[in-house]
Amino acid sequence: MFFDGLIDLSFWGYFWVTIGLTHVTIASVTIFLHRHQAHRALTLHSSISHFFRFWLWLTTGMVTREWAAIHRKHHAKCESAEDPHSPQQVGIGKVLFAGAWLYRMEALNRETIEAYGHGTPNDWLEHNVYSKHRFVGIGIMLVADLVLFGAAGALIWLVQMAWIPFWAAGVINGIGHYWGYRNFETQDASRNIVPWGILVGGEELHNNHHAYGVSARLSNKWWELDIGWAYIRILERLGLASVRRVAPKTSFADDLGAVDMDMLRAVVANRFHVMKLYGSHVVAPVLRAASIADSRWGRRHWRLVKRRLVSENPAVEARGSERLTVTLANNQTLKTIYDFKQRLKAVWNQRSKDQAELLARLQSWCAEAEASGIAALREFSRQLRAYRSQLAT
Repeated sequence: MFFDGLIDLSFWGYFWVTIGLTHVTIASVTIFLHRHQAHRALTLHSSISHFFRFWLWLTTGMVTREWAAIHRKHHAKCESAEDPHSPQQVGIGKVLFAGAWLYRMEALNRETIEAYGHGTPNDWLEHNVYSKHRFVGIGIMLVADLVLFGAAGALIWLVQMAWIPFWAAGVINGIGHYWGYRNFETQDASRNIVPWGILVGGEELHNNHHAYGVSARLSNKWWELDIGWAYIRILERLGLASVRRVAPKTSFADDLGAVDMDMLRAVVANRFHVMKLYGSHVVAPVLRAASIADSRWGRRHWRLVKRRLVSENPAVEARGSERLTVTLANNQTLKTIYDFKQRLKAVWNQRSKDQAELLARLQSWCAEAEASGIAALREFSRQLRAYRSQLAT
């Protein structure tokens, strides 16, 4: 009977079929839409590229150009009023539970699509099938699910339709900018979320992604699981993909190195990691000593000052500016490490075509940091001297 479908499974059979189908969808999003189309971090063979595009038409109805444009705008305008889906702007609840609606509203903004949607598929299929009849695909998927699984197919289809709106538009865009841990002190509120790696294909490593937006690999720590990267490596072995860029690995040499061009390139390329290290190795110990020595303010005050001293997010900096000004005026050591942080950032923020000039700034910074009389600052500078980039594999 049609009601029973062509395939009769147990409850757990239907469960695993649903997980498998939705997993193909999230793999299509992370590999094709995100890493291949939006960021050009890898190239895909036309056969696998067309498969991903066809599967997304069946399971999401999303148009490649719209998705890539909205995501690129998110990076360009992150956490600002122009960000299409920032929980810092519209609230975590709205992004988590109405993320798909926010996406749809931005997709109607033709200026966004024109400005950020370049380089996406522009062939006959895109114009006459995928974009023109975006909802036909999900209708075909509904019929296929009903034919194959009967009444259970309707529930499988509903889960398929809700999967990307909830996990990608809601969880990644919402919680990924609200709660979790940070490997890098990026200029936004991005966070890494675990342990959802299998469910969202590696997209939970959102802070890593914002630090190295054009990297095909989203994992950074040895224990972080980026299953999307594992699939990319398999496709690469099969000749169906070619990785263009990955984030550089960093290491510390056994001996103190010279402040040379290799060090400068490593520091600039990994500046978000350097800022993270500065926060944990300089700001944290100096602030701890200051809070012990000065009992005028409570824990909340010092916690907020630390957040302001460490964060690179402009929104955080604006909120804590007055409190920080008062604190720095009363503590010369804190003011010194704050000034040194701003000078270090200037090494990569101030545009200069002369690499020798940038190197001279970094050399001067290290020499003065080591002569500052602040132990944490001196040790950080010595550690930075050993900082190097390695070829990633």
